[in-house]
Amino acid sequence: MSGGPFKELSEEEVTAALADLPGWRLGDGEIVKQYKFDTFRDAISFIDRLADKADAMDHHPDLENHYTRVRVAMHTWSQNAVTERDIELARAIESVAGGPAGNG
Repeated sequence: MSGGPFKELSEEEVTAALADLPGWRLGDGEIVKQYKFDTFRDAISFIDRLADKADAMDHHPDLENHYTRVRVAMHTWSQNAVTERDIELARAIESVAGGPAGNG
């Protein structure tokens, strides 16, 4: 999904789009979620699955791994804004997050 520009979303549009994505929030011009896993290996496996989705979309979030926690943050760099593309990737990430352990 290369290309652009993508539709930039207002704060209200982002908030509405995140309503069906539990745990995601808007902050400092990006959307953010922290995931919690049972083990370090589970966290790294999630990052691997996430990377497949991100590469397929050619859209790459900022990732931080702290043992069993993974923080995901993103906005569309080329537009310095949250766009429909970010919401689409957040949905794709949710699809590979796993069960309850992945939604902390």
